[in-house]
Amino acid sequence: MFQKKVKKAVIPAAGWGTRFLPATKAQPKEMLPIVDKPAIQYTVEEAMNSGIEDIIIVTGKNKRAIEDHFDRAVELELVLKEKGDEELLHLIEDITNLVDIHYVRQKEALGLGHAIYCARKFIGDEPFAVLLGDDLIDADVPCLRQLLDIYEERQAAVLAVQEVPDQDVSRYGIIKPVEGDHNNCNNNSRYFKVEDLVEKPAAVDAPSNFAVIGRYIITPEIFEILGKTGPGAGGEIQLTDALRELARIQPIYACLFSGERYDVGDKLGFLQATVMYALNNAELGTSFRQFLKDAVQNGGERCCGKK
Repeated sequence: MFQKKVKKAVIPAAGWGTRFLPATKAQPKEMLPIVDKPAIQYTVEEAMNSGIEDIIIVTGKNKRAIEDHFDRAVELELVLKEKGDEELLHLIEDITNLVDIHYVRQKEALGLGHAIYCARKFIGDEPFAVLLGDDLIDADVPCLRQLLDIYEERQAAVLAVQEVPDQDVSRYGIIKPVEGDHNNCNNNSRYFKVEDLVEKPAAVDAPSNFAVIGRYIITPEIFEILGKTGPGAGGEIQLTDALRELARIQPIYACLFSGERYDVGDKLGFLQATVMYALNNAELGTSFRQFLKDAVQNGGERCCGKK
């Protein structure tokens, strides 16, 4: 059997970022820094470290800063050379050389499914990865690489999932596992077959607690389905609805990935990620840990201008 390798990835980045206003009024939410690196760079690095060769970022209005970040900064490079700051120079050059990045614009905010559909000409008839920048996943083996290992074994679409509390299922696409298959997952493997998917169901209607997290391996048949998919939850074209149709004509698997996931599209998740990545930063970790200890002991009274 001829096996198609996954070489391309799509990163949707066309959202308004309204949950972070006013910080995102004049800059993309994807460029908000986690310590010293914009959030989208972590996503690009995960794709690169998983073996992806080409990335297409789906952008919208006011997203030029993303393109500038991954482009060369000739003037800055010259300044750093003149100063003899080789470490920062290499850091800037490495960003440009991470991976081949292409861009397409989503002209209307019609939903995640539509954003993926905008990349169809770039993807062609190949299987591809999707990485959502709102989900930052810290893992020894990149989350996308975990999905790719399953794809290479099964030659079928793979979705990253994790169990969520009942009160949170209405925030996610929720899968229905093939009966009994997810029990086997706990004993012998990290993945199981998907029977159905539902976008943001009420807790009483959810077929499980397995939520789809922002990492996917998808086969190219999804584009024909997306072209026929109408608005769903929230009046948008939902990727979950298209995946539901795809599951009716070919197998889809769910991967219970290993790693710590942070929802950096949410203020609390963003702060949690910032704290954890700062604690693990070789330069800042020790001092920042001591700062947090002191802040806790002082009851936070010296924070935010309080005396």
